[in-house]
Amino acid sequence: MFDHATTLPLPFWLLALAATLLVGMSKSGFGAGAGSLGVPLIALAVAPQIAAAVMLPILLVIDAIGLVVFRGRADARNLRIILPGAMIGMALGWLIFGHVDARWIRLLIGIEALLFAFDRFRAARNSLTAVPSAPTFGPGIFWSAVSGFTSFVSHAGGPPIMQYLMPQNMDKMRMVGTMVIYFSVVNFAKLGPYAQLGLLDLSNLGVSLLLAPAIPIGYFVGYRLLHAVDMRGFNLVTAWTLLAAGSKLVYDGLAG
Repeated sequence: MFDHATTLPLPFWLLALAATLLVGMSKSGFGAGAGSLGVPLIALAVAPQIAAAVMLPILLVIDAIGLVVFRGRADARNLRIILPGAMIGMALGWLIFGHVDARWIRLLIGIEALLFAFDRFRAARNSLTAVPSAPTFGPGIFWSAVSGFTSFVSHAGGPPIMQYLMPQNMDKMRMVGTMVIYFSVVNFAKLGPYAQLGLLDLSNLGVSLLLAPAIPIGYFVGYRLLHAVDMRGFNLVTAWTLLAAGSKLVYDGLAG
């Protein structure tokens, strides 16, 4: 299982370790959206398909931790809208996987993330007059379908779903709890399609296992920081991480 690990270069391990820590912090709720950097970072050293295959088991472990830490804190009304939408997007991703140039997907996600980050900065400056939006079926289905699609092809479903959830200005723990359940369902639902597409194998799983010790470190650091900031600070951190993620995705899309 671990033979494949011995052939990977040192830059891969450094980037994969950084990606695992970053995704762990992001999935704990601090800097939500930065998890979109995970696959692009690893893909600097290996093919994107290998990066996605290595990252999926790590995401599943992080999701399992989140289900325990944030149990009972999700917004059921939002989940009833966004989970069906995500399944639609994932089904589309499964159907056309391998026929879509990943560069253009990264570019579109990156542009969307940048626009949303700038919108969040604007909202933070006008926080006293901002009117929270309510869960709505149309936008919820649309953004969750986009999120399901981009999550399937590149594990970058964070920015689209945050485009829908963040304007609601719900309590930060409730929002993170909602995203934990959402991405747990989405990521576990990928297992069958990924296996059918030949993206899961024991070699990549061995690499994921070697990176696993970094998962609780990133998660613990992110969870502590989540409790240390207020809601405005949380939104600003999220906006900055979306800006970083969007910039990286745009660069990857343009650089090919």
